[in-house]
Amino acid sequence: MPSHASAEGPRPIMLSRSESSDRSVRVDWSTYATAYDLLSEHNPEYQALLRDFEAFLETIETPKVIYDIGGGTGNYTEIAARACPGSEIHFVEPDAGMIGLARAKLAAHGNTNYETLALEDIDAPGTADLVICVHALYAMPAPEQRLADMRRLLRPGGLLYLIDLGRYMNVADWRSYLFSHLRKEHGLARTLRVFWQGREIAKQNTAIFKAQKNGVYWTHTEAEIASAATAADFEILRQDSVYRGYSDLLVCRAKP
Repeated sequence: MPSHASAEGPRPIMLSRSESSDRSVRVDWSTYATAYDLLSEHNPEYQALLRDFEAFLETIETPKVIYDIGGGTGNYTEIAARACPGSEIHFVEPDAGMIGLARAKLAAHGNTNYETLALEDIDAPGTADLVICVHALYAMPAPEQRLADMRRLLRPGGLLYLIDLGRYMNVADWRSYLFSHLRKEHGLARTLRVFWQGREIAKQNTAIFKAQKNGVYWTHTEAEIASAATAADFEILRQDSVYRGYSDLLVCRAKP
């Protein structure tokens, strides 16, 4: 079984049609979306990331304009919309299944705009106060350039909240971790039921691993993602290894 992230790992992001065809990436994104939130609710590592983001929002001045890049089923946008009801939020997600679930989840929040463009195709004036990108960058083509695109969306001094999968997705490791956690919390019968309901995630996480091994999806060390962020004209304010060491969390400020 597997963002902005799922129970066993970050969700795959849909490449452009030509990119997917050229590199033989095959993921049933809409089927994946149906299991995404179910497993995320049961993953303590994923829930810890959500709490971190909520705490982060409490430490900053309320953003006027927010972009959630690769917003998935809308979990991070939901937190932002609730914490910042006066903000203008742009939810950017190319997959129809994911964005459909997000629209339903965010229906009570009238401050969210939905965009299905690729990040590089967004024509924005560079006035965003906050860009969120959780477990999405690694699956985008030319990720270092996509960091530059995020910088382009931000005003000078604007903030980037970035979490990215950097290490190979070990499906067996995540399965063992989650099975142990769920069995302790809910017992064997409930654990088996959750795993069965979320069985599609295992298939898609295997696809992530294959894409990583084939060089389609970006893998990086902590130092490499820090270097890429700096090269994109960001100042790193905070960097942590998260998600059981599989991912990196960076809070960055856009340089003038």
